[in-house]
Amino acid sequence: MNGEALLYPCGRVSRRGFLRGAGGFLGVALGGLWSEAGEIEGALHGPHFAPKAKSVIFLFMCGGVSHIDTFDPKDNKWAGKLIDAVGFGDNSAEMRRPVIHCDRKFTRYGESGIPVSDWFPHVGGVVDEIAMIRSMWCHEGNHFPAVIETCTGHRGRPFDHPTLGGWISYALGSANQNLPTFVNIGRPSSPVQLTGGYLGATVAATPFQAGETPIPNLKPPRGTGAADRERRMEALADLNREFRDRYALESDIAARTKAYELAARMQLSAPEAVDVSSEPKHVLDLYGIGDEATDDFGRQLLMARRLAERGVRFVQVCHAGGGNGAWDAHGDIRTHAPLCRSTDKPIAGLIRDLKSRGLLDDTLVVWTSEFGRSPWSQNTTGRDHNPRGYTAWLAGGGVKGGTVHGATDDVGYKAVESPHYYSDLHATILHQLGLDHKKMEIPVLGRTMRLVEEGKPIKEVLT
Repeated sequence: MNGEALLYPCGRVSRRGFLRGAGGFLGVALGGLWSEAGEIEGALHGPHFAPKAKSVIFLFMCGGVSHIDTFDPKDNKWAGKLIDAVGFGDNSAEMRRPVIHCDRKFTRYGESGIPVSDWFPHVGGVVDEIAMIRSMWCHEGNHFPAVIETCTGHRGRPFDHPTLGGWISYALGSANQNLPTFVNIGRPSSPVQLTGGYLGATVAATPFQAGETPIPNLKPPRGTGAADRERRMEALADLNREFRDRYALESDIAARTKAYELAARMQLSAPEAVDVSSEPKHVLDLYGIGDEATDDFGRQLLMARRLAERGVRFVQVCHAGGGNGAWDAHGDIRTHAPLCRSTDKPIAGLIRDLKSRGLLDDTLVVWTSEFGRSPWSQNTTGRDHNPRGYTAWLAGGGVKGGTVHGATDDVGYKAVESPHYYSDLHATILHQLGLDHKKMEIPVLGRTMRLVEEGKPIKEVLT
């Protein structure tokens, strides 16, 4: 066997030719590895223009929050009356249903006087930092497809579309070489919320969790010392170097090596980054840590702040996930009460903490769900799914606080004033990070793929 055959056992072929010849699938997989080294054609690794925000903390309430009972007050003049309705979920038939009486009390807070439900009094206290968008809508009325739509900007899974955090990780690269660019905290509704899709595994979410083991499988086995780890890393580097020299197909190996090197660096830096025990008591109290109702979510949001201030680009915090999500209130809307109580103080604490540290100016906080809930009853006191009108809100990162934009109709069923599809929210987040959504695209399997197919930033809520 001659030397060239040894170096190129499959014949001499360029990397780009290899990807094309692999029918796309292997090419997509390797492309994910190469993106770590900035070697995907078209990878940005930098903003298009000066950003207003450096990091995003994305708060996703799993299951569909009732906007009517939280941030979009309606009077009760329609309560008890039958209105034309359309079922969601598995029943999309036309019907007539009675409007539920809303038992919540809304109070006007701050200089802006924005009304907020008594289920969110602490968030009401920071409402002057918040821009409410009361006119969100999406297509899907079932949880799993709605989660796919809201996190990838696309309906269904004919292609392996990446989630929003994956796109941001791909576009901007790392701001801290010792930590991932995209972190997920909490249990999501779907693994799709974590995927890097056709952008590759290197831009997928790294799962973090509160507690003694914030990053699963990161710590070396017990009894393994630093010297032993060093020897193993050196041996691995030697093997990788030999493979590169032998086969000259080096980019995938180099990217894998970088991934392992990141894990090694995280063993030193990540534990400190998520160690909330180092925070003073007044900060722990701000997040409700130590209170049984708020301790868990408070720790997650404090961890999110610590990661954002250390340069993690996108921190996604999923609340009450798994299955359809605990915010799913078909049986009784009052099941929202403990969920609101567990999130209200930590969310307000996060905003106050960021502001006190001067971090709110360049940290964008986003609160949303996969859809809202209907004004009519289901099972007497429950509310059905409602993708036709609901609320999301933003704070910090160049957002115009104390603002209300858009509106639903008299009963909160449909967005009627300045309606915004979910892609508009994606475009807004990208814009604040200095990214032009029209330039965020990549060729995959002969097609040009984008996060935002149609949409534009919601300029009315931006400074």
